[in-house]
Amino acid sequence: MSKFKLKEIRELADFNPPEKVPVGKTIKKIPMGYLKEFKRKISGYELAEFKSGPKFRNGDTLVAKITPCLENGKTAFVDILDDNEVAFGSSEFIVLRAKKGTNAEFLYYLSKSPTFRKRAIDCMEGTSGRKRVNEGVLKLFELPVPDKEQQDKIASVLSVLDKKIELNNRINSELEAMAKTLYDYWFVQFDFPTTSGVNKGKPYKSSGGKMVYNATLKREIPEGWGGGKLIDIANITTGKLDSNAEVLDGKYLFFTCAADPTTIDNYEYDDNVILIAGNNAQGNFHINRFSGKFNAYQRTYIITSKAVTQLDYLYQVLSSHVKLLKKMGNGSLTKFITINMLTDAPIFKRNLNVMDEFHKVSSPLYKKQTNISYENKQLTQLRDWLLPMLMNGQVSVGE
Repeated sequence: MSKFKLKEIRELADFNPPEKVPVGKTIKKIPMGYLKEFKRKISGYELAEFKSGPKFRNGDTLVAKITPCLENGKTAFVDILDDNEVAFGSSEFIVLRAKKGTNAEFLYYLSKSPTFRKRAIDCMEGTSGRKRVNEGVLKLFELPVPDKEQQDKIASVLSVLDKKIELNNRINSELEAMAKTLYDYWFVQFDFPTTSGVNKGKPYKSSGGKMVYNATLKREIPEGWGGGKLIDIANITTGKLDSNAEVLDGKYLFFTCAADPTTIDNYEYDDNVILIAGNNAQGNFHINRFSGKFNAYQRTYIITSKAVTQLDYLYQVLSSHVKLLKKMGNGSLTKFITINMLTDAPIFKRNLNVMDEFHKVSSPLYKKQTNISYENKQLTQLRDWLLPMLMNGQVSVGE
């Protein structure tokens, strides 16, 4: 702590720095939904006409100032813009811009630290459910801060971990896209490898494989295939707990419709499962490939495959159907999926063991995904362990 000095937050950062953007100009907008819980990377943007809202550039930090977004860890580092580009965002952001003598990435990690977050939460005002940070009060809080040299070193250590996590996430997205392309090629275009005859090994439909009309599916499908329902290959159950349940004193995880599965550590369940949130308009969709046990909210659907070799096909079918199911959802205000919508989702009845062959090709992709996800969990735990200790001087970065 000898190199740390107490400084007011306003000495480190400008709050909501001014930028000139003409009203009505179409520029990038970052709504609150593009900030993920305890994730450095902003997940995307929209194009919108600027009317009002905080403006920012690359190198700025966005901190949610409204409950429960602040408590849930919605804080991000802006690095998705072009050089000198200005974007705007939700009016519920605080924009922090590092002053001279403050490392911009260090400022981001400082804003994620338990001490900063506690200060921000403690100065929230307003009625329950609509509390906001009093920025004037937050500016005056003092925090222990190292000199610029140490800031640079701390930011370097933590950013290396975050950038590796981000790289792994991009790799997993590419692996997911590869599996989806393979699924479309085999089960939408019907160009799966022919297993017999003169065209053995060649794409079925492209090489002249016979197609027949199926009245149930209302389309042409390969000869020998038939129509079925999801329940033919899947077991579907729902969670049993309400949203206020205490889950066995924290022994088991509690998956809710509102949860972002990527923020949940230590998945616990006895088998590979697919999770679908049943009662919100956007909905979450996730496949869990870790083992153990967990509990779930009563409108979260837990789907398992009746055969291990059909899991990847099942996942792709549901992935293709989930958006459609959400549009079909019941309810005037909050759309929700009924269990019958899932059980009755159309599938192909296999005849040529194509699902099994698909599993042989896709499972290595998903195995790699799982290994990368596990590595990310370890990197995240290391980062979250280091961050508070680096910020309070318990751990120092060597020369």
